[in-house]
Order: sequence, then C-alpha cells, then structure tokens
Amino acid sequence: MSRKTVNVTRSQPGRTTPEPAKHSRAHVPAPGEGKRGEQGYLGYLLRQAHAAVRLKMERTLADLGVTSPQFAVLTMLNAYPGLSGADVARLTFLTPQTVGVIIRNLERDGAILMTPHPVHGRIQQWTLTPRGATLLKACRDRVLELEKRLVTGLDGKAEVTIRRWLAGVAADLQEEA
Repeated sequence: MSRKTVNVTRSQPGRTTPEPAKHSRAHVPAPGEGKRGEQGYLGYLLRQAHAAVRLKMERTLADLGVTSPQFAVLTMLNAYPGLSGADVARLTFLTPQTVGVIIRNLERDGAILMTPHPVHGRIQQWTLTPRGATLLKACRDRVLELEKRLVTGLDGKAEVTIRRWLAGVAADLQEEA
C-alpha cells in the first residue's frame, strides 16, 4: 500500500502545517482519442468496443425486458438446442451462477424449457419454447440493426477479415488457457 506524503512547512520548531493541496485534473480522453484511440493497446480497444456495444445493446433491448446476457443465452440455445447450463456458461462467457439465475428467469417467463438428458438424468438440457423463439426474433431484429451500424464504412472483404481475425484471436488464446 502506498503512503501519501504531505508537503509541510516549518513555522515553529517541532510543529508542521500541511500545505494546501493543489488539485489539477488530468484530461480524460474521449473514445478514439489518445490511448483510447489508434495508439491504444489492442486488448484495451477490444474491451472499450465491447463495453460500448454491450451498453448500446442493453438500451436497445430494455423495453423488451431482455438483458444482453439473456440475449446471449437465448441465442446460444437457439443455435445449439439441448445445452446444459454449464455449456451455456462456457459459450456466453458468464459464470455458472449467473447463467443459473438467467435460466430460472427465462424458464419462469416461459421462454425456455428444461428436459432431462436421455442418458445422464441429472443433467438438465435447455431449449427455446415458441415464446422464447418469438422473443429472440424481436431481439435479433434490433441487434441486427446494431450489427449493421458496426460494419458501416467497411466493405465485405474488410468485414470478413475482421470477423476472421476476432475468431482467430479467440481460438488462439483459448488454446493456451
């Protein structure tokens, strides 16, 4: 733990009086400026972009009563029906505890249905209900608009290159974990 140092002036022997602190605020750059721009670390820029996309997605889906993590769970269950909660957690980068809460809420709302695994009866498998599929479609329509905004200014080749690069980064770094 670092210790604050106080500038003192000696007015009388043995007594110290702190000098008034000088408050200067550093300029916080906006996204796209300084280290938050092209000169920033790639990892930071990815995180910054993710945070901006997630916030925009949260706002886009709010009136549907769906959060960004719930959308991720619905999307994965649509793509891969019959996943266990643990599988969903791995695919959505959420903790098993968070996925447990999301699954309980989506099940309570009638968006997903649990069925026991045919061989391993203790494993619960999750699938979308018709209500869940309808909810996901409404979400996807909005998220696709956001996706279109993300690729504005990119030609098809650049978009493919970026998608390939992002998927490659994830695959390469995952192998090391």
